[in-house]
Amino acid sequence: MTEIDVLEPERTALLVIDMQNAFCHVEGTLGISGVPIEPARVIIEPIRDLVLRCRDAGVRVLWAQQEHFPADASRARKRIAAHTAKRSRVSALSGTWDMEFVEELKPLAEEVGIVIRKHRFGCFHETRLEQVTRMLGVDALLVCGTSANACVETTLREAYLRDYDVAAVTDCIAAVRPEWVPTAEAVWKQYLGVLTTHEEVIDWLGRGSAPRALELGHLLLQTSDLERAEAFYLGFLGLSVRDRGTLRDGRPLTVTREGLGLTNSRPDGNGGPIDHIAFRARDVRGLADQARRDGISVVRGPEASSYGLSLYLLDPDGNQVEVFGSADEE
Repeated sequence: MTEIDVLEPERTALLVIDMQNAFCHVEGTLGISGVPIEPARVIIEPIRDLVLRCRDAGVRVLWAQQEHFPADASRARKRIAAHTAKRSRVSALSGTWDMEFVEELKPLAEEVGIVIRKHRFGCFHETRLEQVTRMLGVDALLVCGTSANACVETTLREAYLRDYDVAAVTDCIAAVRPEWVPTAEAVWKQYLGVLTTHEEVIDWLGRGSAPRALELGHLLLQTSDLERAEAFYLGFLGLSVRDRGTLRDGRPLTVTREGLGLTNSRPDGNGGPIDHIAFRARDVRGLADQARRDGISVVRGPEASSYGLSLYLLDPDGNQVEVFGSADEE
């Protein structure tokens, strides 16, 4: 187990920062300015491997691409010289080869994931990154790219301040001053998130793709009087109705948005107050295969349900447990 094992692949994205000719090629802006670019070259293949592994595991990939303009009126107002004045030229000018992703990663950036254009160090500053992650259901970021003490560190801080879970993939992050890295990593670990490695992420992807229950989905409660139960749970406690329907055996069903279902007691009088408990799960079909191998009783399924795809099992005490997942598994 590692510190990133608390993250769910479905809610995590790999954020690749500024792997562009300007910062990673000997003929790019940093290269011709005398800045050693070998650290950035070294991380290209590990990042390429991570992108492919994340793609195959269903983890979203986001690419940050720095873009500048020949004339920048906002930056020109500064009285203290900007960092761009310390280079031979302004890096990653819009529409130039300098701005393009390095050759080894360019096809992947075009094929895998979403590109986020940015005009300053931070990937969140006045970009669409936050909106994109919300739309994708992403609340955790694996961060890699260049450079450690500028764009990467600024983004780590921005993500932390927005309450994302953040993991810096340290052997896939390059710095223009390697001697600054230990202090930077110490700060990241203390204040912003966790440190991980390329190999740890690969191992996590393997564990994270295994069939498993992810979280409590809902609980179906059997009642002696559905009308009175609704008066208590809906009227008194204030739960709200998500849906009403009928169970397979004909009993009426009230489903609340808070995860509680209400129905009448079984006609045969069997069962306790809980009809069944349900968990949102990954790979329902895989769980069905695993249950059969392990000798766990399968009541029925996998089958289409109002939650997508459901499997009904019996726990050691004979309680019915539903696990459900995306209908895309069908």
